[in-house]
Amino acid sequence: MSSSNRLFSVALLVIASLALGACDVFDSVLGRTDSVHLTGPTMGTSYNVKFVNDNGVDSEQLHLQIDLELARINSLMSTYDPNSELSRFNQSKTLDGFSLAEDTITVIQAGKLIGEQSEGYLDITVGPLVNLWGFGPAAKPEKVPTAAQIASAKQKTGLNKLILGNGKVSKGHSEMYVDLSTIAKGFAVDQVALMLQELGIANYLVEIGGEMQAAGVKSNGHAWTIAIEKPVTNERAVQQLITIGNNGLATSGDYRNYYEEDGRRYSHLIDPTTGYPIEHNLVSVTVVHPSTMMADGYATAISVMGKDKGLKMAQTENLAVLLITKENGEFKQYNTPEFNGFLVK
Repeated sequence: MSSSNRLFSVALLVIASLALGACDVFDSVLGRTDSVHLTGPTMGTSYNVKFVNDNGVDSEQLHLQIDLELARINSLMSTYDPNSELSRFNQSKTLDGFSLAEDTITVIQAGKLIGEQSEGYLDITVGPLVNLWGFGPAAKPEKVPTAAQIASAKQKTGLNKLILGNGKVSKGHSEMYVDLSTIAKGFAVDQVALMLQELGIANYLVEIGGEMQAAGVKSNGHAWTIAIEKPVTNERAVQQLITIGNNGLATSGDYRNYYEEDGRRYSHLIDPTTGYPIEHNLVSVTVVHPSTMMADGYATAISVMGKDKGLKMAQTENLAVLLITKENGEFKQYNTPEFNGFLVK
């Protein structure tokens, strides 16, 4: 977790995507040469863009444009780059308004909205707690934080302390630290998808570190098929196959990013209401939504809330959500009615 250009201080669960691999009936067999796959490193992970090039887009030029766009977003919202716009905001001690780029404000606004809908379980100001527990840019602490340290960090957090207006963002506490890791990756997926749409590309799959946006079909005419991982640490196995139509998808879980201290497991998902890592049995949340950015935030919010509260919010907001819990040593699936149409039976 030490890469200087990494965007995310909280690593979300990576989804295994069959659509990016063996799920294709190889285009060469079908005599098709219009399927393009672009990939590269970004934000401490990697991106994959697959599309059907029906209208002769210059794929090399597009590849360069994607790299530049992702670098731009990273330069705005990374907490791992000390010179990013967000890092400069976090480093500033002023309580006066701080001018931020329109895209950064868009992501902050979305984070605040989901925070309000989730009654504070998604809190983009949770950075002081994330850093205290060792899941931010700095290294893991030598000792588990004390109750006093947690209480002190909590004083620096709270969506009510983050004030937006006139293209500026103001802090209600000089040491407030905004962490957009729970939503910015989804925003980046949406931006790349928008680039493809503007070039007239109608059939594509964009993926960054497990967050995805799909549209249309593959070059063989089949739907993009996505595999949700079984939430286990010792293997990569499929829990559920889905197709998502023209939508975004995000998955959040805590089973790959944690550490252990004195025999106790500490998740990277911090509950802003308590200041401590989550301890419930909800291990994976997948959300399908027209906006990958919103899916990203909702998935994290529900992961922190737990099954019962998470399902209640999903039902209130009419969200397409699939939850996986671990109960008595077995995995159990729960989903809202809105998710039924995406399941591959």
